Amino acid sequence: MTTRTLQRMRDDGKTISMLTAYDFPTAAILDQAGIDILLVGDSLAMVVQGHETTLPVTMDQMLYHAEMVGRAAERALVVVDLPFPEGQREISRSVDCGARVLKETKCHAVKLEGGAEQAERIETLVTAGIPVMAHVGLRPQNIHVDGGYRVHREIDSLVTDALAAEKAGAFAVLVECVTVDAGKAITEAVAVPTIGIGAGPHTTGQVLVTNDLIGLTQGYTPKFVRKIADASSLIRDAATTYRDAVADRSFPGASESF
Repeated sequence: MTTRTLQRMRDDGKTISMLTAYDFPTAAILDQAGIDILLVGDSLAMVVQGHETTLPVTMDQMLYHAEMVGRAAERALVVVDLPFPEGQREISRSVDCGARVLKETKCHAVKLEGGAEQAERIETLVTAGIPVMAHVGLRPQNIHVDGGYRVHREIDSLVTDALAAEKAGAFAVLVECVTVDAGKAITEAVAVPTIGIGAGPHTTGQVLVTNDLIGLTQGYTPKFVRKIADASSLIRDAATTYRDAVADRSFPGASESF
């Protein structure tokens, strides 16, 4: 998968699948399943590290996880989030971080939160040879300014953000937590692929946090998540069975001994 492949899929009316990955075995499984894009998301701060927001994760930590995912992916395009505040500081800092992603991992692109106000940063990154996926609508790195997580309904400003990102050179636009009408309007306004998360059925593709999808998330799960598996119960049951086998000395048995 490349950025051109994704554009052809959009032009041909094909849908794009995207999931998060933070480690080698998960990324390998998702890649084998034919997922088109793997996102090394700053969501790892919440679903892997146990923080309440995405803000604490560092660039070095993102690179640590990206390197594992990049080695696992044989087919998928791998995108890495620029964590807070690397996408908000001076533009040269963002270029340095994007360059590290391409040089130190086998990943292919970065994702940057923001639209119109990030146009110059997106253009500079792309000019430097760093593909950029833009991110409009709900921006988790902006949680304290926004006063929490909410559905974004301002269609005109959302479309303006997406168009500005496209004009600046973004190869795709991730659209998070907007109304169905807004997701449709953005997708119709831009020529590049749109990837929705809580943005309705009209975007070019969809993305979810894998931990939400397979039931590994602890605590609150957003409305837009479809929980397809219950890995938490599977792991808990396996651990309980193991604990009991150790307690009654049925493990290890003869077949597990030398």
